[in-house]
Amino acid sequence: MAHTTETFPIWVAGQALETHQALEVLSPYSGRVVYRTFLGGEAEYEQAVRLAQAARPEMQALPVFKRYRILKQVSEALEANRDAFATIMAREAGKPVKTALAEVDRAAQTFLIAAEEAKRLPGELMSLDWMASGANKEAIIKYFPIGVVAGISPFNFPLNLVAHKVAPAIAAGCPIVLKPASKTPISALFLASLIAQTELPKGALSVLPMDRETGNRLVTDDRFALLSFTGSPDVGWEMKRHCGKKKVVLELGGNAGLIVDQDADVEQAAARAVAGAFGNTGQSCIHTQRILVHTSLFEAFTTRFTELSARLKVGDPEDPQVDLSAMIDEKNAKRIESWIEEAKTEGAQVLLGGERKGNLIPPTILTGTKPTMKVCALETFGPTVAVEAFTDFRQAIATINDSPFGLQAGVFTNDIRKVRYAFEQLHVGGVTINEVPTFRAEQMPYGGVKDSGVGREGPKYAILDMLEPKVLLLDYNSQL
Repeated sequence: MAHTTETFPIWVAGQALETHQALEVLSPYSGRVVYRTFLGGEAEYEQAVRLAQAARPEMQALPVFKRYRILKQVSEALEANRDAFATIMAREAGKPVKTALAEVDRAAQTFLIAAEEAKRLPGELMSLDWMASGANKEAIIKYFPIGVVAGISPFNFPLNLVAHKVAPAIAAGCPIVLKPASKTPISALFLASLIAQTELPKGALSVLPMDRETGNRLVTDDRFALLSFTGSPDVGWEMKRHCGKKKVVLELGGNAGLIVDQDADVEQAAARAVAGAFGNTGQSCIHTQRILVHTSLFEAFTTRFTELSARLKVGDPEDPQVDLSAMIDEKNAKRIESWIEEAKTEGAQVLLGGERKGNLIPPTILTGTKPTMKVCALETFGPTVAVEAFTDFRQAIATINDSPFGLQAGVFTNDIRKVRYAFEQLHVGGVTINEVPTFRAEQMPYGGVKDSGVGREGPKYAILDMLEPKVLLLDYNSQL
């Protein structure tokens, strides 16, 4: 589809800037340059951090009604620019436009939830007379903004995962400097242009694409009080080793497992598994990657799951009928292709798909896999899924747990005993019942254990990480 190449400025402390370092954004689908922007250098970085520090008192003093009004205005601006954002994501991320539209809706919801949570910042009145020394004393515990936040967001949800860092920071009263993914910076820059039209103090937000060396300053710079990173486990844990004394929130990868037990609704489970395995072209850290099906349902489930998956349309992300499009780049497409070939060589059977065409990989279903194969053991971050049979529910739980990751897991069952067992025994951050582990509501605490990260997102929980408690002691022993 022919279109002109638009140039977007970067945003430093609420001001649009251009630099001498051009950044061309390529379409993963066509390979063409679809947008142009700029890289922030040392000067822009320093300006962003310095003005963020200067904005701390104003942000802390910003009354709740203004925080609410700013966040609500951004939510409404997202809704008003829904089609424009969807087109940007289709072009820069190869995200099918139907998926991109849903992401805009989610981002609008994220800002709206943060607006509401700004009204509910924590506080406490505590009696201190638990011992004699505390008689006639009490404490007020109030939560204050932690300071300047460093945010680093990934390519796969280039709008909503930015929203999950920026919106809580505004609600908490924290300035934020955000580095969007270099492959998909335009969604974040367009969002910054809309936020600049609100009454948010100018120094409170900078959105800076940067090269790796400059971007690493976000990790090592002691002027930041918190680092919030979403991305790959290898990069995230390496950042944690170099971040110094700042607080760290890491939302990392996974190889999410789904159990379909013997009393499951096969039609419902198969339909949801298609969405979980192949939504966003599988480029999600909670993409349904491993499915264990009770032996009694294995044939029926696998047949239906394969039928529904075969109906998915692969192609141009700007085609409103397309369900899957290109991987973010050829390197990742080739990586997945090699993992599929490895699985085949070691005895796995391909039930659907498996053949790469450029950056396109169709929905791919494997069976006869081994837990040690890369398509099971590692995070594929692509449209592949392994389906295997099980006989013992406890063993199925153990198989899902046999992973370095622990983000989310799902179980289709109507047995309340198994629901409780799964919830208590699965070593993950979230368990979904009669739903795929790929489901996420914006307000819920979202995050994982083990190599999947530390901390939780979701506006309420991100806000808590961006606040510090302070105690005011009151002694009423003096006489009037």
